[in-house]
Amino acid sequence: MQQLSVVIICKNEAGVIGNTLASLRGLTDDVIVYDNGSTDETVLAAREAGARVFIGEWEGFGKTKSKANGQAKYDWVLSLDADEMIDHELKNKLLSLKLADEKEVYKLRFRNFLGNKMLKYGEWGNDAHVRLFNRHVVHWNNEAVHENLIIPPGCTIKLIREGFVLHRTMKDLADYAQKMVKYAMLSADKYYDQGKRSSFFKIRISPLFNFLNYFILKLGFLDGYEGYVCAKMTAHYTFLKYARLKEKWKINSK
Repeated sequence: MQQLSVVIICKNEAGVIGNTLASLRGLTDDVIVYDNGSTDETVLAAREAGARVFIGEWEGFGKTKSKANGQAKYDWVLSLDADEMIDHELKNKLLSLKLADEKEVYKLRFRNFLGNKMLKYGEWGNDAHVRLFNRHVVHWNNEAVHENLIIPPGCTIKLIREGFVLHRTMKDLADYAQKMVKYAMLSADKYYDQGKRSSFFKIRISPLFNFLNYFILKLGFLDGYEGYVCAKMTAHYTFLKYARLKEKWKINSK
């Protein structure tokens, strides 16, 4: 067992969390599921899998993840989403880490899936994120959406090349569309609170630019139909985000 805590925040993820927790067996004796009001069997599934379950209010991604990290038994935290499994190669590498230097942070490689299709190109290809860190040195910011880790100067980011996080990002198009709408609305709220404004360019041109960037420049077309869907969904997300932002300014200026 490794002396790290796995921390997962979730809501209504009964369909995927069991597989995620199963992939963590043998890695650590401290897996935390911080639930934000699930109405399905998420909490039951987490408890049956041996996770420590905490119930807390949703305060946006950044603040909620910080609160969840506060429940960790160990200083080293592996932050995962409910739909992110780890493969055996990555688990073995994590078990071999010394975790002696608190100023080292670890970036993990991801394999993202749309349904059963692994995406090799476009927005979701060659994906990697910092997910393992010492919680007394590295912290989540307070952003409600698209949260980031605050990594102080002097820290060293190390890429773990062995293994992958297997991210079942969306089970089908209906699930994908719902997530894109949710994130677009949250992003519009965030931009509005920051005083940012929309424009004709952002509403009309930015979606097209994003589509061309991910589908053509980043070779999303090589993922076939799924690559096209992902590029179109990101373009639609961009349109919704800026259209909603414009609407919020319009409503609140009356």
